[in-house]
Amino acid sequence: MSLAPQFVVDANGNKTAVLLSIEEYEELLEDLHDLAALAERKGEPTVPLEEVIAELKRGGLLKD
Repeated sequence: MSLAPQFVVDANGNKTAVLLSIEEYEELLEDLHDLAALAERKGEPTVPLEEVIAELKRGGLLKD
């Protein structure tokens, strides 16, 4: 994602705020949500991909 922010500056030229498009804002929120979910699961054990695939096949959610 490439952002195209616009800055609001005060009388001295100091940046005081950022303007983003709604699309950019929503993408940033989604990224933050994803990062928060990753952080919450950091200590959980991992499962090998082959095991996940086998389980999905057994459950009928993935075809051979």
